[in-house]
Order: sequence, then structure tokens, then C-alpha cells
Amino acid sequence: MAGRDDTSDDRTPGAFGPPSRRRVLRLAGGGLALVALTAGTVGCDEDAVDVEEPGSAGGDEPKGGGEGSGDGGGAAEKGQAPEPLWTKPTSAETYGDNDELVAAGGVVIASGSPLAALDAATGGQKWSLPGGAVPGAPLLLSEDTLYLASSEYDGSVIGYAPASGKETWRSRLGKEYRQPRPIAVDEEQVYVIAEILEEDGSSRTNVIAALNSTTGRVAWKEQRDVGTEQNGIHAAVRGRHLVYTDFKKNLTVRDTASGGQVWTHKTTKTNYGFFTVHQELVIVPQGNVLQAFNLADGKEKWSLEASDGALFREPAVLEDVLYVADSARTMRAVDPRTGKQLWKSEALADAGLQVPRQYVKAGNTLYGATDLDKQGGIIAMDARTGTVRWTFNDKTGDYHAWLVATDGKRVFALHGKKLHALPV
Repeated sequence: MAGRDDTSDDRTPGAFGPPSRRRVLRLAGGGLALVALTAGTVGCDEDAVDVEEPGSAGGDEPKGGGEGSGDGGGAAEKGQAPEPLWTKPTSAETYGDNDELVAAGGVVIASGSPLAALDAATGGQKWSLPGGAVPGAPLLLSEDTLYLASSEYDGSVIGYAPASGKETWRSRLGKEYRQPRPIAVDEEQVYVIAEILEEDGSSRTNVIAALNSTTGRVAWKEQRDVGTEQNGIHAAVRGRHLVYTDFKKNLTVRDTASGGQVWTHKTTKTNYGFFTVHQELVIVPQGNVLQAFNLADGKEKWSLEASDGALFREPAVLEDVLYVADSARTMRAVDPRTGKQLWKSEALADAGLQVPRQYVKAGNTLYGATDLDKQGGIIAMDARTGTVRWTFNDKTGDYHAWLVATDGKRVFALHGKKLHALPV
């Protein structure tokens, strides 16, 4: 088949080194490798100067702080982080990717075993699934369904109602495929990648497929090239286009109706597969350049260059604004349609804070979640200026990355085995 995923590699001079072991394990999706990972194996930023952040985790019971207007980021006093509404221990088994904490249907769910849904308002457990989430597979959320790879490893993909945990949908790709994992979902289909089994039980190739989200039937399936990987996938759907990246540093777009590949581009080794989409554009950090490509033909629509050789980090489009930081800790808000810069802030660098790698927005506050702990946590910024309002850190010293989600009424911060609910 012509025009399939490219398996070649590239090397970009002056780029970041390889990702941390924690991120490699997350992207590889292998639970066994996690045994070898200890706090001592993560050296990134361990020698950084500690910055004292206000706020603490608190106990398991709801505390003061209340739900704010969303304009001031829930802070009890200017410059101070709010006290958590509640803090609960979890069974979280996360690798630091952005799809391991979700909020929907009045509950918040962190990837783990058992998979537990906590009441968003109180932190009380609403339901749990004993098998839990498959390590490395996302918590894939549509408007009303949570899709999970089966923890029975029986080749099934299962849909659950987030509010109740009841199974509402199930599909199997086929006996000749192993470990199908959902990667994206739209109004009609669930998209999965799975290993293709050989007669001896091994696998050297993989398939990408679409499952009908009503009937569970296979709508289409396309074998990917030898050498492509089913791990390290980041994906999104917009209209007729399924966009995804993998470990081979390819940005690939397929037609959602047929599965045919529309186009593919190489990404730099600094990207690690992260991108964001807005309307008919896919926006990708490529070293010190942020590029936007048309989904229909792959042509560049606009580009934005970082200053002083800084490298762009993970982008996010929230409420029609693109937010992105660079390795010099400069934060930008950009019009995703044109690439025009709306504002630029040095507040992260001025405060000695880490660069966020995940964002959510509530009211006029942008919340960023960082890697590691010393200079990290949840950073609340004015979404209109980039000014830092406060930083929340539970001061546990846990080496896991922070994850953030919101239901619009609360901001949920996951760090290791602790889940905090913060007022907005």
C-alpha cells in the first residue's frame, strides 16, 4: 500500500536529548518495565533550586477555600494557592501522559488498578472496576462514554458510562489481533491500534482500525508498515481527519471514512509526539518553530519562531486560544487560526517555575501541570496576560508528573497516589 506510515528516523542537531525513562515507559505502555523505575532513576531537575510555593495538600477531609468565581483561580488570598476542597489517596498508576486523568459525569477518574471513580464534589468513591486500566492505554472519553482497553487482555475494547461505571458498549477487532488500544473517538467511531499476530504468536506489524461506536462492528482496518510501532501513540480526530504520531516521529493523517492515509510529515526528536488541533489545522512544535499544517493536504499554514533558540514544548488549544511555553520558560497565547501572538509572558521564568506540559482552563484562569515536584505543581495563570497567580504543590517529593483536569467547577490535581480537588 502506497503512502503509509514512514518508518525512517531523523536526527535534529541541537535538539533535546531522549525523553526521560518515565516518559519512555509511559509511551511504551509496558507494565513490566515499571518495576525497574524508582525515584533514583529520574534525574531530571533534581539539582534545581527549590522554590517555596504556597499551599499544602491537607488531609482526606474537605477543607475551606470554597468555589471561587473562576476569575482569580480559587485563591484564598492574592498570591496564595487555595486550600484543597478535598484530598484522597488513589490507586493511580500513571506515566505522566495527559490522558490518565479525566473528569466527566460528576466524577473524576485516575488511571489505575482498580479503576476508581471519585465523586467530584466530595471525593467519595462512586464506583470501581477491579481490573482497572491497562498500563499505557488511555482513558479515552467521548461526550458520554469512557472507552478502555479490556484488562482481561481478551482483545476487547469496552465502553462505560462515566457516572455509573456500567458497561454500555463492547467490541472486538478479531482473534488475529492482540491488545487493541483505543487512541481517539468521534461521534461515530472509536479508533484503535493493535498488534497483528503471526502463526507463532509473535507480532512484527500492527493495524489501525475504526470501530462503529453504536454497533461495535469494524468499519475499516489498515495495516501499517513493518517497523511502525503501536506504542507511543498520540491521536486526535477533526471531521474527516484522524491525526496521530508515534515513536518513529511521524505526523500522520488518515481519512476517517476509509482509513486511507492522506499525508505524513516527519517531526523532530524534540517533539515526543505532542500536537494540538484546531478546526482544520494541526499545530506541531518542531524544535524552535511552531508549525500549523492544513489537515486536508499537509501544507503549512503558518509558523511561529521562539526567541533565542528556545524549543517549544507541549501546546494546547482551549476556547479558541493556543497556549504554549518554550524551554526558556516564556509563555505565549496565540491565535490558532493565524499564528498571531496575542500575548507573551516571562512570568514563569521570573518566578523560577517549571514549564507546564498540560493545560486546562476554567473561567479566566489557565491551569498548567508540570513534570516532577521541586519547582513544579499546578500553576494558575491569568489566561488574558500569563501572569502567575499562584502555584499549588503538595510537597511530597514524589517524582511523578502532575496531571490536571477540570469539570468547570473544580480543578483536579493528581500527583503520584494523591488526588486533590481545588476550587476554581
